[in-house]
Amino acid sequence: MRLTQGMRFGIPLCAMAVIAIGFVASRTVAEEKAKVSLTIAGWDEIVERIAAHKGKIVVVDAWSTSCPPCMKEFPNLVKMHQKYGGKEVVCMSLSCDYAGIKSKPPEYYRERVMKFLDKQQSTLENLLASDEAEQMFEKLKIASIPAVFVYGRDGKLVKCFSNDDAPTEEEGFTYADVNQLVEQLLKKK
Repeated sequence: MRLTQGMRFGIPLCAMAVIAIGFVASRTVAEEKAKVSLTIAGWDEIVERIAAHKGKIVVVDAWSTSCPPCMKEFPNLVKMHQKYGGKEVVCMSLSCDYAGIKSKPPEYYRERVMKFLDKQQSTLENLLASDEAEQMFEKLKIASIPAVFVYGRDGKLVKCFSNDDAPTEEEGFTYADVNQLVEQLLKKK
């Protein structure tokens, strides 16, 4: 069979098109898996979600878009999630943006919180508390955010990192402290 000029170029172009379509399709599937999502949840559901990961170390970062120190540390939670991928360590974010204003229900804050989460590429389990911030602080037993809670494999709280007792923001906790504890817990199997 003799190849015409069009066939000589057409066959390689078809092969390249098939490869390109396969690449785009596989990329789309990977992107779908790594989609940023946000669930509005009350206190009981938040507790249930943490308990559902018993057998793994759970790191919960309580934060808000109105808290600059929270937003500064947040990328470290995303890095931790990327490092462990949910296999032995589950990372969760808990937005405390809802202020309890009746005319601004939790749903009102969704767009602002999602914008930040998208920017951070936070594909971990992201929650927006439906309880107002002050109530959440009481339930979490903290005076303010940022705060990071680390739960052991048994589902019990190992440590709460907060700046409640820090004289200044600079003397508060960092994710280096959180990472160190997580590494210690990982060694204890």
